[in-house]
Amino acid sequence: MADDFERGGSKLYASLARRYADDPLVAELVGDHKPRWEAPLRLFGAVHYLELSGVVRHPWPKFHGVLESQRDWVTRFIAEQPVQTNEVQRCWGLLPAFLSVARDRPLDLIELGPSGGLNLFWDRHRYRYGDLVWGARDAPLELTGEARGGPPRELLERRVEVRRRIGIDRRPVDVTSEHGAHLLEAFVWADQTDRLDRLRKAIELIREDPPEILEGDYVEVLPALLERREPDALTVVFHSASAVYLRPEDADSLRETMERAGEEQPLAWVSYESARDEEVGYHAFVLETQTWPGGERRRLARLDGHANSMVWL
Repeated sequence: MADDFERGGSKLYASLARRYADDPLVAELVGDHKPRWEAPLRLFGAVHYLELSGVVRHPWPKFHGVLESQRDWVTRFIAEQPVQTNEVQRCWGLLPAFLSVARDRPLDLIELGPSGGLNLFWDRHRYRYGDLVWGARDAPLELTGEARGGPPRELLERRVEVRRRIGIDRRPVDVTSEHGAHLLEAFVWADQTDRLDRLRKAIELIREDPPEILEGDYVEVLPALLERREPDALTVVFHSASAVYLRPEDADSLRETMERAGEEQPLAWVSYESARDEEVGYHAFVLETQTWPGGERRRLARLDGHANSMVWL
């Protein structure tokens, strides 16, 4: 995980991960948590939450001491609190996929694993890809990154209307509360202040008009939602860094649900997930779409995990 933190731009977390990888106290706090790669995210998220809520000031230089003094609370947090990475920057990676599936009908959005639902409002931001832009000039949040090879100009000339927004999450986060806001902030890597600023702006936006988020297992809830689709809009099911947490059998069930629903009426599936990429030789994040009728699958881009860079494919 230290290598992942380093690739993701967090020198703080990379350093802590290497320093405490074999620490007996960390091993005690983490216990037998599975998957193992998730444990550092929960551990650092716990300490960051303590900082944000004012329980501990400047915890990172005294990291081991914080773990000792807050041993019981940190243990419970790691055991009970799922990772909630509602990364708003991923909208910059997702936008070209939404535009590629949109045609002349409004969109009904269903996000799988939306956490606080911030990314359900992707159409209200302004975006920049080199000298190309999309979105309102007066949008409160502008997202940009390093784009190579695309997206094409004609794609960014498309306009969309989002009619409905709904999410499904096992543990939805209420960002209208202080606890909910701190929880999302806690899973932002603590030395990445730009990410925190973006998140806070997005939280202010969503507080004005919170989306509908259903509590439950999205593999189980999604089929009923798709049965109630309305034909005058295109339903777009999407997820980002969410399906990686699914068991293989649940991932298979999700695909079966989408394929069955796609055979019944038009449907679009947008995925921003980690996948083995033979060209780069390791697991990278890829942006993919699948549309029905026809079931055509397209790999649009390769990205990093937080959508700071994009290689258009």
